[in-house]
Amino acid sequence: MTVNALSSDSVYITMTGRSIWALLNAYYAVLRETKFRPTHIIILSETEHGGQIPVVKKGLAILSEGFGIAPQVDVEQIPIGDFVDAGRKISARIKTGRKQGSKVAIDITPGRKALVAGALIPLASISVDHVFYLQITSTDDAAKPYMMIPLSSQQLRDFRATSPQVLP
Repeated sequence: MTVNALSSDSVYITMTGRSIWALLNAYYAVLRETKFRPTHIIILSETEHGGQIPVVKKGLAILSEGFGIAPQVDVEQIPIGDFVDAGRKISARIKTGRKQGSKVAIDITPGRKALVAGALIPLASISVDHVFYLQITSTDDAAKPYMMIPLSSQQLRDFRATSPQVLP
């Protein structure tokens, strides 16, 4: 089952973590398995992962180009473990996107616990269209591109769907 086509303005919020592969692979899975095509990507990055940003931006650009899009990419720096700051920044970005009529998706796959908590807490009062999570059965040998990991060991989930679903 694929997600319905979205409006031309879509915001994709993701976060850095210990491995850039989780971020890039989850984004690739969303592009491959759904019709969600962001016009804007927001990366929440804890200060310790700031060095990953140039590589992440390049990877996002390459993947986006492969699907015929060129989203604007912004980075929000978050102090390490500061879920309150993460929550504030995510809330502000969601509210801005909603005010502009954008669809909003959050990908929690790559984030460490503080960032994921910061991303999920605002959802109690602010609605988003998708909460994506790329589940993988084992992280052994997972530091490689999405298509090099057996697809049978990966499941893209959308926790915001009517009933949480596994996407093909």
